[in-house]
Amino acid sequence: MGTFKAVLGFVAVILVVIALFQVAPPIMANFSFQDDLRQVAMIAGGNPQKTDDDVRNDVLRKAKEHDLPISEKQVKVERILTPGLMAVYVSADYSVPINLPGYSFDMHFNPTSGNK
Repeated sequence: MGTFKAVLGFVAVILVVIALFQVAPPIMANFSFQDDLRQVAMIAGGNPQKTDDDVRNDVLRKAKEHDLPISEKQVKVERILTPGLMAVYVSADYSVPINLPGYSFDMHFNPTSGNK
C-alpha cells in the first residue's frame, strides 16, 4: 500500500509540473505584454502625430514579438484629452488555448496600459 501511495504522489507531482509548464508561459507573456502596452501608450501620449492606427500597429507588433494571438479588432485605442494634457489608453482582449493531458481550456487576458 505504501508503494501505491508513493507512485500516486509521484504521478500527482508530475501532473502539476506539466500543468505549470503549460500555464506559466502565457501568464508571463501577458505580464511582459502589459508592460509593452504601457510603454506604447506613454510614447503615443507624448507624440500627437501618432494616429490611432499607428498605435494599434505598434501594439500588434509587440503582440507578435510575444507570440500572442491578437488581431486588429481586439485592440482598443482611446485618446483622453484634458486641458494641457493628452494621454492614450490602450487595451487588448485575447484568449490563449491551453492543452493539458485530458483537459483543454482557454485562458482569457485583458491587458491595459493603465488607469483611464
